[in-house]
Amino acid sequence: MKALFIGGTGTISTAVSRLSVGSGWELVLLNRGRRSEVVPEKSKVVKADINDEKAVGGLIHDMRFDVVVDYIAFDVAQVERDIRLFTGKTRQFIFISSASAYQKPLSHYVITEGTPVANPYWEYSRKKIACENRLMEEYRKNGFPTTIVRPSYTYDERSIPVSVHGRKGSWQVIDRIRKGKSILVHGDGTSLWTMTHNSDFAKGFVGIMGNPAAIGETIQITSDESLTWDAIYNCIGDTLGMEVKKVHVSSDFLSACDNEFEGNLLGDKAHSVVFDNSKLKRLVPGFVATVPFHEGVRLSLHHILSHPELQVPDEEFERFSDRVIMVQEDALSKFKRM
Repeated sequence: MKALFIGGTGTISTAVSRLSVGSGWELVLLNRGRRSEVVPEKSKVVKADINDEKAVGGLIHDMRFDVVVDYIAFDVAQVERDIRLFTGKTRQFIFISSASAYQKPLSHYVITEGTPVANPYWEYSRKKIACENRLMEEYRKNGFPTTIVRPSYTYDERSIPVSVHGRKGSWQVIDRIRKGKSILVHGDGTSLWTMTHNSDFAKGFVGIMGNPAAIGETIQITSDESLTWDAIYNCIGDTLGMEVKKVHVSSDFLSACDNEFEGNLLGDKAHSVVFDNSKLKRLVPGFVATVPFHEGVRLSLHHILSHPELQVPDEEFERFSDRVIMVQEDALSKFKRM
């Protein structure tokens, strides 16, 4: 069985690439070759920019695949390009969408693939929805062999799941915890969230690769473990051997302070999510996520603390955190004096 991955070296795709090769797949990665250190042995790399459609078309002219996966398509123009490139060249085309596409706010806290999709807060999610719609239209009209996959928060050894962070990732939150500083937690910390280790995601994903029952289907792949955000941060603190000093701030207020948080919070993490993975388990009998968060975050933090290049300071987010905490404390102090 032969697969082509467009991308193949990101958080999700690295784990899938490793497991695919380990499961006997002949794997071709089409990317710009910038992260060669994570490319699995026995896989083949075709260096190209997928956005250069003419060049890519020439490179794959004589190739045929059992599966093509696009990990990096984010708008309809890109999936239109994929339809042109891979019609007649693959038995299955898998598009990576996002669980953030599900309606906000949710009408029911348990999410299935039948949960409506609509996200007025996040353009990223709306674009993913539009991509899904175009691909399923092509499947219905012309038989383009589409499978839609919706991951939720999937992490690896290079970062940890946190809800409020800056543009440079999670390190500044880790650093604040280690220094005994307060950290921002959206809402009251009791909403539920689901984190999935990328090795668990890969098990479900490889199970649907080349699976004819997955054609024309939308499938979510997540862990079955749901934790409150306070519990998530407590796990991080326990691993670091530190008490986490949490300052709870409303998602509305954080979004008003920095509109970057509107999509990330109001369009995603501010809402409790509990995923029903029954469909995945029907398609991939025996699938089970085996890395609980307390273990996954331990592995991630050990790796991050052992690799200085992953410890990227974010002074902008440091200032933002201090300002938000100060403003909220000042407001409370003034209210008490009234």
